[in-house]
Amino acid sequence: MPLKADLDAIDWKILKQLQDNGRITNVELAERVGISAPPCLRRVRKLEEAGIIQGYRAILNGAILGQDIVAFCMIRLHRQSDADLKNFAEKTKNWTLVRRAWMVSGESDFLLHCVASDLATFQNFVIEELTSTPNVDSVRTSLTIRSVKNEPLMVL
Repeated sequence: MPLKADLDAIDWKILKQLQDNGRITNVELAERVGISAPPCLRRVRKLEEAGIIQGYRAILNGAILGQDIVAFCMIRLHRQSDADLKNFAEKTKNWTLVRRAWMVSGESDFLLHCVASDLATFQNFVIEELTSTPNVDSVRTSLTIRSVKNEPLMVL
């Protein structure tokens, strides 16, 4: 599969290190990838400007913060026209319980990753928001039991 970006071995090392620790200092990053700090910083900025690095986030422990319910919702729409798909995708941006959303192929049209403080909050969201949304044909949900793997998004 061809890459959409022109990356060398140092760029890949930088990406790996930043994915493992987004708070690493530029000096430490440079040491780990084997170059001096100024060119390392230029490379990081180039990766950011190219959109390869989209941002930096803290990974929070939802259970400690009272967000104990993690669920996935599979949404099937009545109609899958371009306008209908875009309309539903836009709606997901306003639902705070929806943390990530994908348009998918197969039996469902969308897969939503949801996080809620409790089961009642999640159930209310499903009943009052999802199932009542125009053009939604069906909503199937899966509650998670426990996390068994939590790796960075990209394999580098």
